[in-house]
Amino acid sequence: MSQELTERVRKLSQQYAFDSIQMHEAIGRQAGLSGTDHKYLGFIMQKGQMTAGELSQLTGLTTGAVTGLIDRFEQKDLVRRRFGEGDRRKVIVEPNNEKIMAVFEPLYKEFRQRSGELIASFSEAELKIIESYFSKAIEVMNETTSKFNTKQQ
Repeated sequence: MSQELTERVRKLSQQYAFDSIQMHEAIGRQAGLSGTDHKYLGFIMQKGQMTAGELSQLTGLTTGAVTGLIDRFEQKDLVRRRFGEGDRRKVIVEPNNEKIMAVFEPLYKEFRQRSGELIASFSEAELKIIESYFSKAIEVMNETTSKFNTKQQ
């Protein structure tokens, strides 16, 4: 494998990450959120209901920042906040998936269509290579995140 090709792929991967951030910022703004809030909302949708403390750990945000985040989502009816049974200090955040989908589906419609067409343009063998790359890249990112989170504590 040539060093030049390896470097081109590394730069493309980096450009993909940068462009992804920009796209999510733009979509978040269209939904009345920052790009960061938009991605944190994605965490809540993906993981389902969770405590504010769990959201703090997942995002790395302080508990105060998480409270502000939940407030912003609640104002837009994107999440519901409820208190734990027997312990009102425990705040549970529940995604309002219907509302979230109503807000974001139209904003992602063209992107999803074009992404689907792009994926369909690859052979099964090529898709397995792409799948392998993303799976391994996610593993490397998660290990790096874990390493830095461990150092922070």
